[in-house]
Amino acid sequence: MDAEEAPALPDYFVSPDAVLKDEATWRFGRRPDYTKNRKAWQETKTMNHTAGSLEELVENVVKNWEIEASYKPNPKEWRTINAEKYQFRLNGGPPQPAEAMARLGTYNALIEPNKYYSPEHNDFSASHKTFKRMMPFFAWEVLDVYGGPPKLAIRWRHWGTFQGDYTAKNEQGEKVTMKSTGKVIDIKGMAVAELDDQMRVTMLDIYFDPMDMFRQMDEGNATESEHAAAQAACPFLGQGQVEKPEGHL
Repeated sequence: MDAEEAPALPDYFVSPDAVLKDEATWRFGRRPDYTKNRKAWQETKTMNHTAGSLEELVENVVKNWEIEASYKPNPKEWRTINAEKYQFRLNGGPPQPAEAMARLGTYNALIEPNKYYSPEHNDFSASHKTFKRMMPFFAWEVLDVYGGPPKLAIRWRHWGTFQGDYTAKNEQGEKVTMKSTGKVIDIKGMAVAELDDQMRVTMLDIYFDPMDMFRQMDEGNATESEHAAAQAACPFLGQGQVEKPEGHL
């Protein structure tokens, strides 16, 4: 008697853009275009995973998850997750349901309030405009995968080029600006994921230093906030001219 064939994997393990074919309620009324991002990934990635390897499969599912988290406002339409069980955590913090990320956006879910940026003062739309204007692409790749379904540990890399000026509001609600430098922003981190018996994500823990990106952006930059600008302009606040901060943390 022949051994039973293993069940076919969901399409989102096989192609990084599988969910883009879905008939769903898309944010902004249309499917997003990942053509430029995928091209930049192909040209600047550091890893070349074997076709069908665990690393490639995991890379694909995470990319599909990101598409859904960013552009499908209704988590019930996310095919990559078990919507009833799914939980997301950042650096071991409190669990968040899919609805929270759909409301906040992936950037806001991954960045805590700081001197450069705050989710409290930048909504979903503002956050996407800020980072997409700053970096025309922000590619992602798997470096290593440890373990295997149903529980995986993933080491990853996320990178892009600082080509556009950065403007956002910080934890004080002040407008912060940084001039583009043309440098590559390169951040690395870990993730732990758990899958159910249908190969859908039930738990995703992301571990990384959110400030690493801002430190790289600020290196050699003349970062300015509204408060610093006011000090420079007002003789009572700033005693005349105030030198712009170097920006190193």
